Amino acid sequence: MALNPSKFMAASAASANATGKPRQYDVAVIGGGIVGKACALGLAQQGFDVVQIAPDLDQQTPKPSGDHWAERIYAISPGTRSLLQSLQVWDAIEHSRLQVVRDMRIYGDRGEAGDGLHLSAFEAGVPQLAWIGESDLMEYTLEQACRFQSKLECVVGSLDNLFIEPDGALLKLHTAQSPVEMKANLVIAADGANSSLRSMLEIQTDEKSYEQRAVVANFVCTNAHLETAFQWFLPGGDILAMLPLPGKQVSMVWSTSPENATRLLALDADQWQSEFAMLQDGAVVHALGSLSPHSKPGSFPLRKIRAQRVIGPELMPKVILIGDAAHVIHPLAGQGLNLGLRDVATLLRILRERESFRAIADPVLLRRYERERHGDTSAILWVTDRLKKLFTSANPLQQKMRNWGMGLVNRSHLIKRHLIKEALGEVK
Repeated sequence: MALNPSKFMAASAASANATGKPRQYDVAVIGGGIVGKACALGLAQQGFDVVQIAPDLDQQTPKPSGDHWAERIYAISPGTRSLLQSLQVWDAIEHSRLQVVRDMRIYGDRGEAGDGLHLSAFEAGVPQLAWIGESDLMEYTLEQACRFQSKLECVVGSLDNLFIEPDGALLKLHTAQSPVEMKANLVIAADGANSSLRSMLEIQTDEKSYEQRAVVANFVCTNAHLETAFQWFLPGGDILAMLPLPGKQVSMVWSTSPENATRLLALDADQWQSEFAMLQDGAVVHALGSLSPHSKPGSFPLRKIRAQRVIGPELMPKVILIGDAAHVIHPLAGQGLNLGLRDVATLLRILRERESFRAIADPVLLRRYERERHGDTSAILWVTDRLKKLFTSANPLQQKMRNWGMGLVNRSHLIKRHLIKEALGEVK
């Protein structure tokens, strides 16, 4: 049964205003991306009355099919898999469009074999390190699950204003039909890096541009990728990742200067062949063989963002920030989406395990969430930022030390097992 978003919105508007009083919900989730959908679904499954609000909820994601893979690819950690399993959507994902990653090979910028780092699922005693999947695949599967969740209502609209009151939050929405008001005990900001809700609450952010862009594209390779994710730290500060896709395909994420990104976006198939042949004395071609473009390349700017608070307002918190509204990181570790879904997993666990006398928006619960996410988020942001600085430094001593350090880590099974354990992303 197909969902009719416009009819759904009309019914929502009527119910919100028929009695002259705003419709009351337990939770309002602002934002329609993967993190917002997962959060709304999980809260509804716990029995809360949930409304999800976003301007594009009527734009249903088409089911991915055929031999074309979308350019927007995510690494899915075992921690994210556990969350999707708890939401009962993991088994619904078309697994033929997921690629298991059992090995990671990371190379320093000198191109010497001894500088490399090899992380192996077999060596760590785990079935796999991650999965690679399309954004559209996850969006589509979550949308189907949300459609049939009776405790979840979707409203196509945007948030105009928010008023925090002792008994909850009053939301003023702009919709295609008419202005709508509704109330929620708790509001979740999942509206992205440029969060309007974060701005309404006057929550400040620490932001830094990396002065780089990520160029993304898919390629067909003549060599089997052997379920291996490759990453090369290149001279000059570029970072090239080749992530395995089903069949002999890889997804490229090349972090580079804006000028070089513009140049890469204009390359034709033959020029891409030449480009890869020159990198690291042919190391990319040696690993993957000839690479032929299988999608049109795209790019996006790279930056670091961290909200100074993830709950608000300070005196009477009724709002929680999750996903990119709370933090944005460099893609070199492939943890952006996983970090946002760890926000969701933590929030769902805290609400599930809360004392029976605590309401959903009890400040004690919100501050538990803030404390728990602070440590995890701080560690990942710090490590990712330091790695980015280390591998873009032109200092000869730092260049020598970073490559020597990778080789040292590669020789320590204990350190590698610890790195893999942290990267799995399980939320306790």
